[in-house]
Amino acid sequence: MRLEELINKHYKKLNETDLHILKYIMNNKNTCYSLGINNLAEKCNVSRSSILRLAQKLEFSGYSEFRVFLKWQGREDPIEEKSGVEILQEDLHETIKYIQTKDFSDVCELIYNANQVFVFGTGTAQLHCALELQRMFLPLQKYLNVIHSQLEFEIIVKDLQKNDVVIIFSLSGDTPTIFPAVQNLVAKGIPFISITNLVNNRLARMTPYNLYARSSNLASHNGTKLKTFAPFFIIGEAIFSHYVDYLKEKKETIERAGKDEDA
Repeated sequence: MRLEELINKHYKKLNETDLHILKYIMNNKNTCYSLGINNLAEKCNVSRSSILRLAQKLEFSGYSEFRVFLKWQGREDPIEEKSGVEILQEDLHETIKYIQTKDFSDVCELIYNANQVFVFGTGTAQLHCALELQRMFLPLQKYLNVIHSQLEFEIIVKDLQKNDVVIIFSLSGDTPTIFPAVQNLVAKGIPFISITNLVNNRLARMTPYNLYARSSNLASHNGTKLKTFAPFFIIGEAIFSHYVDYLKEKKETIERAGKDEDA
């Protein structure tokens, strides 16, 4: 698990001092792991005990274990100019590594038990992800409803029930316009699955059902800001593939239970 995921997971336990320390760590990933607890406390202008409490809030036994984790996080290739293809390859590689370690069972169970499943993308590329996910689930007789606009999202949320599920594709996870509707989901107790870039973001913090794709900046000859996006489609494929396996396991469990009853 990456540091960004840990921050999202335990965000509700973190106070301003914790966030101040984490801001320093995030901005100095390649060097902060070499600091002892007293040195890090001095750099952040906080007490030694504040560093220790933060480590424990992130579920480490102490600063030593946290420091080892930071050292692993800080391992990066030497800074060099990378081509767009190299950046894309790295993002795909990191996303697949994440899929290999992530347990999708809770997401699959949520989708399986849902009365209705709605999928919303916060932008054009995200909408394509939603449409592709809808297409993949069709042969399984699980019919996903794609929400095509922000206005539709706001209208639909008002009528959703607790046995419905919403899947949200968002590149940043911090698109301001979606949060009134998302807060409404939370208030009504309607579960939703967030699929965002692997960064500390508000949307992922609002749900335990968060999935991540690695998306990086691409350099453009004219200065236009670009992002890799194929990893988001890979996460959609992963949801579908895990769901297929989930259905197989469920069928086998039911068949075994039937044989036991007949015995």
